[in-house]
Amino acid sequence: MSGVDLSVLTMAIVMAIGVLAFLFSEKTGISYVPILILLGIVAGPVLNMIQRDEAHQMFDYARVFGLVVILFAEGHNLKWPLLKKHFATIGILDTLGLLITVAVATVAFSWLFHAPWAVGFLFGAIIAATDPATLIPLFKQYTVPEDMRAVLVSESIFNDPLGIVLTMLAIALLVPQAGGGLLAWITPHTGLMPAAAIYFFYQVLISAALGVALGLIGYRLIHVFHLESFAEMYAFALAFGGFALGEWVQASGYLVATVIALVFGNHELFFPRQDHIQRASPVIEREHHFNESLAYLATVVIFILLGAGIDLANLWSSFGLGVAIALIVVFVARPLAILSLVVVRRWSWRESLFIAFEGPRGVVPAALAGMPLALGLSLHEPKLIHWGETILAVTVITVLVSVILETLWIGFLKRHFLGRS
Repeated sequence: MSGVDLSVLTMAIVMAIGVLAFLFSEKTGISYVPILILLGIVAGPVLNMIQRDEAHQMFDYARVFGLVVILFAEGHNLKWPLLKKHFATIGILDTLGLLITVAVATVAFSWLFHAPWAVGFLFGAIIAATDPATLIPLFKQYTVPEDMRAVLVSESIFNDPLGIVLTMLAIALLVPQAGGGLLAWITPHTGLMPAAAIYFFYQVLISAALGVALGLIGYRLIHVFHLESFAEMYAFALAFGGFALGEWVQASGYLVATVIALVFGNHELFFPRQDHIQRASPVIEREHHFNESLAYLATVVIFILLGAGIDLANLWSSFGLGVAIALIVVFVARPLAILSLVVVRRWSWRESLFIAFEGPRGVVPAALAGMPLALGLSLHEPKLIHWGETILAVTVITVLVSVILETLWIGFLKRHFLGRS
């Protein structure tokens, strides 16, 4: 069988498994995320329906393409009034809270696996982001109050690209030849840690500025050209063009795509002229509906290929320590991160506990999990290959444990902590 035929067959198997996973999820009320990973493991290393090498190769493309689509679709759902209302809470969770999570996960991984701190930091960065793909359907099912839903979903949408930026930084620190020239250029002038801080803020600020600029330009072009008939292609050009431009200037292409979508999703507020709204709304609604459907497909491909690419022997050997790290992330890292909200003085202790125990890891950690291994294989770095296998296995375990636990107990948490909301 040719390489192309094998890829087509693999994609057919992935889509068929995705249908089964969503059917099972609808019948049971269980999140489809762990189901997709488990079915990927069954189809891959257990039954060998999907070859591991093929899964790795396809995952490299699915990770980038899928993340851009997912983040672009999610960015439309960020509502500016709620962002302004809860700016302090979201800002703290996505800065101080994110760094606390990274720090705790770094210490746990380095300590339990006797890994170098740079490797622990890479795992912490990969696992830092929470998952809107899990939270959004859960919150609809359990009718979580709007303010709480806005905070947790917005936190997840913003910490996705920020987690990616931190991961790029961690890779740059661990494997300088893979991290791009900017960090390497800054380091001799400032030292490693100041250079890392400058690199992070450069990526965030430049990415946000590019996203706003491209969002504004893209919106204006809707009024210059008749785009209703090919709104989907136009949105793709903006999303992937923004991603490419962001990567070219060594910023975060993922964050650029997210901010473009934020501008589009709030165009009625940012551009209140009625004639502009009437012209732009059909284009934006059409492309957003298309991208949301495509984001579901991307999620299916990412999680199933992630499971199919797992080394069962390494997963089993890492299982005990992986579960321990997953529990540390759920019961230690996340609650410690939520303690940072004390400065806001807005949330009751019950609401804070709900926030603390509804931060599942999902699509972004899953998409990033295979990156160290893929990078090690491409650069022929034995150390990165070894730790990449472990990071992949522990990330999968952490995603599974966090999603399963936080899916199962959300009803209990809502009744006891948000019952009066």
